[in-house]
Formats: sequence, structure tokens, C-alpha cells
Amino acid sequence: MYVSPGTLAVWSDIGCPWSHAVVWRLHDARRRLGLEGRVSFDHHAFPLELFNNEPTPRRRLEAEWPIAATLAPRAGWQAWSAPDDAWPVTMLPPMEAVQAAKLQSLAASEELDRGLRRAFCGESRCISLRHVILEVANECDALDVAELANALDDGRARRALFADWAVARGDEVRGSAHLFAPDGSNAQNPGITIGWLGEVAMIEGDDPTAIDTFVARAALTDAE
Repeated sequence: MYVSPGTLAVWSDIGCPWSHAVVWRLHDARRRLGLEGRVSFDHHAFPLELFNNEPTPRRRLEAEWPIAATLAPRAGWQAWSAPDDAWPVTMLPPMEAVQAAKLQSLAASEELDRGLRRAFCGESRCISLRHVILEVANECDALDVAELANALDDGRARRALFADWAVARGDEVRGSAHLFAPDGSNAQNPGITIGWLGEVAMIEGDDPTAIDTFVARAALTDAE
């Protein structure tokens, strides 16, 4: 898979708790390493509901939620506190919105992606809804919200969402989140080994420095 120099490709489902932890670690690593402005994150959709032909079961997400939270406790997490009928039944609209923001810039898509994850995992907001997506967009500094609204309404980024799904159905992308660096290295949930006992998730291994390695690789490629 080709990845532009100075970029990490991030394939994920925006509602996936593991990817929320991984994306937080990416932003944290880039800041700590002083690589903001040199390394960008190019978000791609790994739409679990299209693979499975059903919404991702709430019971599974809520089983994963507190375990994923231990990997990035500052990422913003809370048990769902909104009414049950406000739980998002689909993550396609927010993933499309991230692709629409990417038409403005990678920085815009990064900020919206992070805001939508926080809105779902940490604020119990129904990010399936257009007006909620735009509310989150209004909280982002790098976005032209009116242009994002136009892109959502005319569907110009929908093709990119389904193009990502087509790529994700191949052999290279294995799950959410899967990172690809410009030097060809890649890993799903870098440094994190997840185990299961029935529907109970557990962390069998965790090396937080694995994320730093990926961010540094993108920067080294950019320097060359």
C-alpha cells in the first residue's frame, strides 16, 4: 500500500474503542516527539457494519470500552449516559464526514475524526446524526463548517468511503485500527495484544512505544 512521505495511513471504524485509544496515542506521540507539522494522519474507513451486515453490537462495544480506556485514559471515556434510543445505529455518516473534511485538508480531517470519537466515547452524543456531526465540526479550528455541510449534503465524499471499504476487503487491511507507514511497515493496533474470554476483552500485552516507532518512521521518510 502506498503511503505518502510524512504521513501515516490509519484504517479504522470511528466507533471502535480500540481505534479511539490508538488514535489518541498517535496524537500524543506526535506531540511528545515534536513532530506536529511534519507527520500527518490520513484517515481511512474500515466500516465494520458493512463487513458484518449489521450494526456493531452495543453489548460488544460496551464490553470493550472500559478495557480500551486503560490504554489511553486521557482520551475521554464515559459509560453511555444518553437515552438508549440515542445510541448511534450507524457509523457511516461520521466516517463519510471525515472523508469530506479531508477534501479541505488532512489537518481538518484529523481534527474532526478526533472530535467525533470523543463525542461518541466520552460525551454520549449520537454522531450518526447530521446536526451532531456539524456541532462537533463547529468545535474544530481547522474546518470550514459550511463547506463540510455542503459536502455532506451533496455526497461528494461518499465514493471515498466506499472506495476505502473496497480496499479494506482485500488482504492488506486486517482490522480497526490498522496503521501503514511510508516505509511499508504496518501493524494492527501497534503494540497491543487483545485477548477474549467469551465476550470479555482483556489486554494480554501492551508496548506503548510501538506507536512512537510508527510516528518516527513517517518523519524519517519525510526527511529523506
